[in-house]
Amino acid sequence: MEVTLGYMPFVDSAALVVASEKGFAADEGLKLRLVRETSWANIRDRLAVGHFHGAHMPAPLALAANLGLYPVSPSLLVVMTLNLAGGAITASNALYAQLTQAGLGEGLVPQHRTGKWEPVFGKIRCENNNLEHRADSDLRHDALDPIATGAALKAVVANRTQQGLPRLRFALGFEHSGQGYQLRYWLSACGIKPGVDVEMVALPSPLMADAVAEGAIDGFCAAEPWNSLAVQRQVGRIVTTSTAIWRDGPDKVLGISRKWSEDNRPELDALVRALHRAAQWCGNPDNIEELAGILAAPRHLGVDGGLLLPALTGEVVVAPGVVRQVDGFLVLERKAAGFPWESQGLWFYSQMVRAGHVVHSAANRQTVLDTYRPDLYRRALKPMFAPMPGANRKLEGALSRADYVGSTTGSLMLGPDGFFDGRIFDPDDIEHDLGA
Repeated sequence: MEVTLGYMPFVDSAALVVASEKGFAADEGLKLRLVRETSWANIRDRLAVGHFHGAHMPAPLALAANLGLYPVSPSLLVVMTLNLAGGAITASNALYAQLTQAGLGEGLVPQHRTGKWEPVFGKIRCENNNLEHRADSDLRHDALDPIATGAALKAVVANRTQQGLPRLRFALGFEHSGQGYQLRYWLSACGIKPGVDVEMVALPSPLMADAVAEGAIDGFCAAEPWNSLAVQRQVGRIVTTSTAIWRDGPDKVLGISRKWSEDNRPELDALVRALHRAAQWCGNPDNIEELAGILAAPRHLGVDGGLLLPALTGEVVVAPGVVRQVDGFLVLERKAAGFPWESQGLWFYSQMVRAGHVVHSAANRQTVLDTYRPDLYRRALKPMFAPMPGANRKLEGALSRADYVGSTTGSLMLGPDGFFDGRIFDPDDIEHDLGA
């Protein structure tokens, strides 16, 4: 059977591309037809009119569609998570200069011949929300720390307001996207009001480096490789990462047409198995170079393969000549990465409520639970005896370190999954979270 899936040119589309290119879909009796699109809005609309059976998409897009936030909304199910983390926040060179003037110091010095870099910094705090990072005189501060960067940005925003300068403008790839809500979360936690203190605009991620170069935006939040492209072109610097804001936070998912899934149960299960096996292949370090070559092809991402290696290796080029090793920068397969946790869907929903995109109600909460379908993921992978979490929800942000948790096959390694500000999200008590 031919299955048509839409996708955007991001590294986190890897499972779809590899399932097609390496024969995992064919092994399941499927012929994958992948259609590269230029915007998430196009993917949403083509799903709505039946051009696609499913798509690689931001998790909140599926929620927004089912919550009726679009004029023409497809009815979607989230049956699989495609990646954890994988994004960053990039500042223009001009904004970065203002951040350093406000106290953010890069202070990177090379360590002998290892090619690695170590940050040197002192002490900074973000007092508004009781966020604080202290470093003793013999310790070194992480220049990608979202608390340090957020505190410096807050000072820049205040200074610009005092001088009567225009608000800073940040771009996100789509209004309802994981990267966008993490950007909002980070700003808010550091005392900066999104849409009030700084302007927020939606812009397709492949255009962001151009927008920074033209001075149309001051910074952006996007998945790879578009941060690395801005650094390569020397028009911006990476100032923090999505995994620093929410460790192992989910980003893209496999969104499937509800009608197609109901009419094609065996094919849906086969698709999930094919993508699961593809993700396992992608997660094998021995396959990194081949994976970069596959993704870089003109018919897929159409970029230099070297631009994809930072995300795949975690050796992130944050500025010209400056490389940082970021553990867990992009997770495609480990830590039950594919499992569509209901609690993660509910976290995104809570951020949609905070942003004023939707009003909280019991009915809307149920819509989220009807969208996220871990039961379908479990059903598809049952014949493979794949390790599965013992529950469908968990406290998000509660694991401060990697640990074993109960699973259907004994134990499963999860975490750490902390938020940078130390908050813990209880999916069964959204009202408390929204009131905090």
